[in-house]
Amino acid sequence: MKTIFKSLSISILLVFNLHVSTTAQTNANTTSGNLFSAGYAAGFIGGLYDAYYPYKQLKEHGNFGLGAPAKLDGELLILNGKLYQTQSTGKTTLMSDTGKTPYAIVCFFHADKVYKPGMVLTKAALFHYLDSVLTNINGIYAIHIKGSFNYVKTRAFPPVEQKPYLPLAAMLNKQHFFEFKNISGDLVGYKLPAFMEGAHISGYHFHFLADNKEAGGHMIDFIASDITIEVHTLNSYTMDLPQNDDFKNFDFKKDRKEEIKSVENGKKQ
Repeated sequence: MKTIFKSLSISILLVFNLHVSTTAQTNANTTSGNLFSAGYAAGFIGGLYDAYYPYKQLKEHGNFGLGAPAKLDGELLILNGKLYQTQSTGKTTLMSDTGKTPYAIVCFFHADKVYKPGMVLTKAALFHYLDSVLTNINGIYAIHIKGSFNYVKTRAFPPVEQKPYLPLAAMLNKQHFFEFKNISGDLVGYKLPAFMEGAHISGYHFHFLADNKEAGGHMIDFIASDITIEVHTLNSYTMDLPQNDDFKNFDFKKDRKEEIKSVENGKKQ
């Protein structure tokens, strides 16, 4: 009887362990291929700058990404699980994870493709090159570009102060630009398909971080001299939405495509 009970217990334990292992593996696979968004891009572009989503929770969804700090205080970049803020003064610092963000997108980055163009590339030429190798027009791509740049131009917005907040496109005259020559660093970003527009920013979107971690910002323009491109193809996306009155009353009927283009390029289109 004891032998039968012992065998039954072992069988149950093995089945339980197999279930837990399989579930954990499934969750890991799902997480590794998932793009997570805290906030809704069109809402953020339209003026939802109050932070609501904790950085500690954000890091549970990814170690690679970009977004904005509270009150639109500059630009946010996440690389190797660390948070960096570039303020409108140009100062770039390592952030504590005790704060919150109004908008950010992250994933757990694992390169499945690596490219070395081996040539000098402008921003337009690089995007053309990426289009030629990332051929799924409906693909979700996380892109890490590391190397040397002849020139980089970035920007950051100053923090907002009083409500009602203006949409980003109405604040282009407030953005601060930074230019760097012969600098090494990282571009952290994504190429997202058209069907994700609104909830996300479709097309290419990059933030920059210098190797010395003292300069960065939203990427406006660059000339790359010697770079390595790592790509992680994602297969799903999830989103957390604010549950505050500003979000509940926000007008999502307005088409903000042109506003988004203006904000991405740092000038009216």
